[in-house]
Amino acid sequence: MSRSKAVWGMDLGSREVKIVLMGEGREIRQMESYETIAFYRRCRQIEPGGGLRIEDESIGPAKNLGYPVVTTGYGRNSLCFENSYQIPEIMAHALGACYLSGLSDFILVDIGGQDSKVALVEQGKVSDFVMNDKCAASSGRYLENMARVLGVSLEELGRYAENPVELDSTCAIFGESELIGKLVEGASLSSLCAGVNFSVFRRLAPMLNQFSGQVILLSGGVSRNAAIQQIIRENCKPKQVVVLPHSQFVGAIGCAYWYLLR
Repeated sequence: MSRSKAVWGMDLGSREVKIVLMGEGREIRQMESYETIAFYRRCRQIEPGGGLRIEDESIGPAKNLGYPVVTTGYGRNSLCFENSYQIPEIMAHALGACYLSGLSDFILVDIGGQDSKVALVEQGKVSDFVMNDKCAASSGRYLENMARVLGVSLEELGRYAENPVELDSTCAIFGESELIGKLVEGASLSSLCAGVNFSVFRRLAPMLNQFSGQVILLSGGVSRNAAIQQIIRENCKPKQVVVLPHSQFVGAIGCAYWYLLR
């Protein structure tokens, strides 16, 4: 890292922007997250087609633009910095998982705000991956919508994994109507919550089944859902299932780590 003692990693997702500052010794110095809309409101256009530059000093990189910035995610090409780099989302998440786990061979499951990804990582590199970005039914947005219909918090939704009501709809929109129908029929709140959680796994399962490996690493905000953790563990035996620390920051961490590995 010539002339630089730190690097910013930024994962500009559809729901949240995650920012990490990593020192040259590969230590994490700072982690911050912002709702995506709020983040972009704090940015301004430099010139037509010229990208965005952070304007509000309460957002990390504005405090010291002398550090390199590495971005990934949906908005990775939207920010404009003199010393900036962009890397693919799958690469960023795989590198972040390697950094956080110390492993180089694993299956990575990332469930984000609007999509889900499963990647096979071998010797620290992505050898294959599959992605569901066509439907929100296996994403955090789906869980948020279903929690709203049920009148529970995401934390409470994540407590239930037993005796799930079967939800047949493969569409997040129609799934809401189906859930309301089950409520009218008298299904218990716990079984409905469990059904929502199991339906997320049901959409992940075909992607998981494409890869063989001994360890599954979970990243993304949905990885903090205890019920989904339990369902994956029970249905993926004998594989070891590990929730990565700082799981929502994996992509941003991977961005910074990529720069240090150059």
